[in-house]
Amino acid sequence: MLLARATTDADVQAQLYVAHVSTMLLGFVGLTVLGTLVVLWPTMLRTKMVPGAPLAAGRALWALVAGVLVVDAAALTGLRPLAAAGAAIYLTGVVVLARPMVTIARTKAPTSFAALSAAGAVAWFAFSVAALGVVVATAPSWPAAVDRFAFLIAPFAAGFAGQVLLGALSYLAPVMLGGGPSVVRAVNEEMDRAAVARVVALNLSLALFILPLPSLVRVTTSMLGLAVMVTFLVLLARAGLARRRAVRRRDEDLVTGGLRVGPPPVRRRLGGAWGVGAVALAVVLGVAGDPAAAGLGASSASADVAATGETTTVQLGIEGMRFTPAVIEVPAGNELVIELTNGGDDVHDLVLETGASSGRLSVDGTATLEVGVVGRDLEGWCSVAGHRQLGMVLDVVAVGAAPASGDDGTGGAGAAGEPGGPGAAGGGQAGTPAADLLDLQAVPGEDFEALDAVLPPASDATVRKVTMTVTEERIEVAPGVTQERWMFNGSAPGPTLRGKVGDVFEITLVNDGTIGHSIDLHAGALAPERPFRTIGPGESLTYRFTATRSGVWMYHCGSVPTSMHIANGMFGAVIIDPPNLPEVDREYVLVQSEVYLGEQGGPADAAKIAAETPDLVVFNGYANQYDVDRLPARVGETVRVWVLDAGPSRGSAFHVIGGQFDTVYTEGAYTLGGPENTGGDPAGGAQVLPLVAAQGGFVELTFPEAGSYPIVSHMMVDAERGARGFFEVTE
Repeated sequence: MLLARATTDADVQAQLYVAHVSTMLLGFVGLTVLGTLVVLWPTMLRTKMVPGAPLAAGRALWALVAGVLVVDAAALTGLRPLAAAGAAIYLTGVVVLARPMVTIARTKAPTSFAALSAAGAVAWFAFSVAALGVVVATAPSWPAAVDRFAFLIAPFAAGFAGQVLLGALSYLAPVMLGGGPSVVRAVNEEMDRAAVARVVALNLSLALFILPLPSLVRVTTSMLGLAVMVTFLVLLARAGLARRRAVRRRDEDLVTGGLRVGPPPVRRRLGGAWGVGAVALAVVLGVAGDPAAAGLGASSASADVAATGETTTVQLGIEGMRFTPAVIEVPAGNELVIELTNGGDDVHDLVLETGASSGRLSVDGTATLEVGVVGRDLEGWCSVAGHRQLGMVLDVVAVGAAPASGDDGTGGAGAAGEPGGPGAAGGGQAGTPAADLLDLQAVPGEDFEALDAVLPPASDATVRKVTMTVTEERIEVAPGVTQERWMFNGSAPGPTLRGKVGDVFEITLVNDGTIGHSIDLHAGALAPERPFRTIGPGESLTYRFTATRSGVWMYHCGSVPTSMHIANGMFGAVIIDPPNLPEVDREYVLVQSEVYLGEQGGPADAAKIAAETPDLVVFNGYANQYDVDRLPARVGETVRVWVLDAGPSRGSAFHVIGGQFDTVYTEGAYTLGGPENTGGDPAGGAQVLPLVAAQGGFVELTFPEAGSYPIVSHMMVDAERGARGFFEVTE
């Protein structure tokens, strides 16, 4: 109930969330599972419970409950260090509870998949409890602690919950299927196939997944772990078939008196070495798919200088959008090792012009980059789109190195950022410049569908819950021209939100991208530190605001560089209807924005954004799309067009050729027409809705006769760049 209440205090909301998570995970889930294992563990090992187990369970219960209460108290009182004490008390209870289990395992070692999986689950649960205490106690703030909880998802969900569920089902399935000792034995043999290899592969894959390894390695190891878990379903199906065969053999034995000719079946086991080998293969595949991220395949930085045999190790940090220090000096001939820590609030990496890379690092992530022998000056940068242009560059200076004759200091390689060199426009992507493929006279393919510009009326709801999921996809922005667009809910612009003054908006942002993103909604007036903050990949945040003023409000990603995020498609409109807004026959919404093309299929070109030289200016994300799918209207109908200029930099002069506006509303006020003619002379008219970047408004007009009425930005160079469409008016 407390969590459901709206509050603008980010710390209070985060404290309640921490208390809720600790109560559910440590209390409801943890106590239930640990209590069940007290009884289930000896039955899995097919032995008796040790005499002291019930007494130990009773003592452990007090410590477990006390640990939960202390963690909750830490959250509710705001004393973060107290959470570590609560976790320690809880872990003491886990140890007391586990001692009889260890005693049983010493007398009868676990060999079945059920027992091994349950043991692994308890180990991961203990790790999750310890990590929860450390995360809360060491976080700089309560909201930061909530953000870091994402680290616990994989250990708790897969390591603990997934393994204990698979272990319990693997033990219970043969018992539930029944059929007598021989039948149950046959079913158990199927459920225990490659038991050690499966448990080793799953737990080792999970351990590698939570480490700061190259992203592709984490993908391959996580896929292996998922495959191991899915094998349970395959073995369960095989167990059903094995049961049928065992029942048939049992019935035959009853007829023949139990005489069976032939050698006994040979049991084949796959040990832990097979599991280790499978994980090693997954790592090799990940490294092979992205050798640069693993520090392989880089060109030489030595420039044939004689190695000194000494090593220079440098601690390199990231603060905001800067490497600190920004210049590294290393004696020529020394090996260079860079220990990188991401102390910023976004995903970053370090790429050297040799091709060596740290791989993407989440917030607080670390990586060690072994550069090798350095004999020449090197340049490095963050390869996340736009970060290099904001100043995330690093200079490695080889002290005492002699410049090569006729060389510019790059060892014969093209300078970073030059055509053909590393770090060219588009984040260093190789390929055709998208602008070379641009033909604004071309017609989209037959399966092309324009973004629906029709604006539905606002519903009667007063609380509007919206989930905005960020994705990064390659889509077409003009015929034959694709760009990597960063989008809200799969479109650029994102979905148009609509409501009334007084409505409450509950926004949930989910980052399914590969770098940090955020959402800044101009429609809400509130302190931006928490709701508009950048969240990392896989994270989410939820906040509320009340719409107190009408208008056409922009929303966009505010993560730096903000111009890059907006230019890549992260924007949209929130329409808060003015009071007494009259009904009209048709309503459309058009969001104008600029497109700065880099490589074909790549992100926006940061250099073009900085120079304010767009390749395209478009309505609703695609050049000239309403030339093809024209907006319908009829003679005599009142048509309202809501317009937002999302920029990121250029203004708009919205105009309908052949039409005249009888109503103009911009930035919260009628400048022409409106209810009771609040905007002036009823005989007046307007030809343009002028907007600068981030401004919005609407116009109303009535078409006098049938025909095709062009829609343009009357900054005509922008109309010629794609900010154009048509109203198709019929009788």
